[in-house]
Amino acid sequence: MGLGDWRSEASHAAASTKRTAKMPTETRFKFNERISGERPTNSIPLVKLRAAAIPMPGQPSGLAVLNVACSMLSNFEPMRLFSVSFLIVALNTVPILAATPELAPTPTIPAAAAEQGKDVVHQLNNAFAKVFETVAPSVVIIEISKKNDSETSAFEDLFFQGPPDENNPRRNQRSPQPSQSEGSGFIVRPDGYIFTNFHVVEAADKIDVKLKDGREFSAKVVGSDEKTDIAVIKIDAKDLPVVQLGDSDAVRVGQFAFAIGAPFKLDYTFTYGVVSGKGRSKLLATSGYSISDYLQTDASINPGNSGGPLCDIDGKVIGMNTLINGINRGLGFAIPSNMAKEIGDELIAGRKIMRPWLGIRIETLGDDPSIRDLFKGIDKGVVVRTIEADAPAYKSDLRPFDVITQVDANSVTTDSQLQHEILKKKIGQKVELTVWRKGQTLKVPVTTGELPNEISRASNEPARPPQNREEEVGKFGLQVQELTKEMAQRFKLGVQRGVIVTDVTENSLAAQQGIEREDVITEVDGKPVTDVKTFRDALNQADPKRGVLLYLDRKGSKTFAVLKAGGGEPPDDR
Repeated sequence: MGLGDWRSEASHAAASTKRTAKMPTETRFKFNERISGERPTNSIPLVKLRAAAIPMPGQPSGLAVLNVACSMLSNFEPMRLFSVSFLIVALNTVPILAATPELAPTPTIPAAAAEQGKDVVHQLNNAFAKVFETVAPSVVIIEISKKNDSETSAFEDLFFQGPPDENNPRRNQRSPQPSQSEGSGFIVRPDGYIFTNFHVVEAADKIDVKLKDGREFSAKVVGSDEKTDIAVIKIDAKDLPVVQLGDSDAVRVGQFAFAIGAPFKLDYTFTYGVVSGKGRSKLLATSGYSISDYLQTDASINPGNSGGPLCDIDGKVIGMNTLINGINRGLGFAIPSNMAKEIGDELIAGRKIMRPWLGIRIETLGDDPSIRDLFKGIDKGVVVRTIEADAPAYKSDLRPFDVITQVDANSVTTDSQLQHEILKKKIGQKVELTVWRKGQTLKVPVTTGELPNEISRASNEPARPPQNREEEVGKFGLQVQELTKEMAQRFKLGVQRGVIVTDVTENSLAAQQGIEREDVITEVDGKPVTDVKTFRDALNQADPKRGVLLYLDRKGSKTFAVLKAGGGEPPDDR
């Protein structure tokens, strides 16, 4: 329907409305009854209510403005997010809105309302375009070249050239080609410093950068931080346009978000959506560590968008896009701009990225239903799953199965909150942990250490212990033998008493709970284990339906496992 048609129908509807309005109430009901075939009742269905707007002189009705907005939106699917804006226009136009039981035909759209709705669309259209025009000149396309290994090259030769042919020597020549990929980045300083993702430039042999104005430069890596997936590269150029960094802490869920990058090598693709969430965690785990503050957006983020900016409606960068969840599924994530700036500035200054840590693996209380029944008397906190060998917490009184509830009097209820509290500390700073242990509340001081570059288990596996004096614990699927001092020294174990696991039956309760061969069991339900007999006695007194708590020493690290009848496999807490 064109604008002229709207005006024509608006005049007809206005005349009809005036005639109806002059009728007495009962007459008006009868008039509507003849039209609709329905008799109004005292209980009017919600679907039959009509919003009666009382317009100011010379203004179209709010309902009319809202109708024209909805009509235009129905023809423009990409404008789906603007419904709220049109609703605001409608409400601002109308001083009073009331529900009336009139069953009059749906009002047509007056010409003035059509023009007003069209103006709103144009204003939003211009605002979106301005975001791109403001930010795009500071966005770069990053082309990466990496050497192919021989196996990949051989496969490509066979696939693209065919099998070797003695009549065609060129087919017999191995010609490995470097692999190429694209990512994005954004300029933060006019002398050529660029922020991007670590995974974009990782192991790159050659980095080329293309600017919006068509110029191309070679780039070098200034520094990178694998744990946050942030890198800084530099090109030799001056007077470059730079982005304006926004405050990611001030970002609100529901606000507009815009992404610029090169998905699938389509340079300077512009997509939009909203900020869908904040503080997303456990998305990127590198060497047992993950940041806990991702922004979530439904703006399309695909391969090639990585490292590019996520912007707000003012064109300020609020995040660095990073591809975590594969091809776009409506789930995009971005590293907050405040974190990118903090890490990026350190890298530009040539300083090492140092972080405090305690050396514990943790999970939110309640995440693992199989052990929930063992925590009677507490319902919130963070469970200590494992204490790493030689870590700061290993030297403290902290134990596996402790529940941390506070860090220096600040309450923590999730593993992300605990990690965030520790990251605010300095290396070498003493912190006081409030822990729940078997119904008692304790204060455990721990001095933070420096987070190592690599957090992994020992790579050299000790030889299997000798098989003499083994005893099978059939109902749990374990085989154990007494740990001697000589054995502990020989296999460089962290303890000198307990029983050592020599075998774990496949699909048994022990296997499901992650117990491994060469684990040393030191306690059962808090009772010390000194030999096979004390271990068996403790098990016989335990209730598998409730859960049997085992304290373990695993190559120097302290951890625990719960053997519970019907319990499933525990989640990966690394």
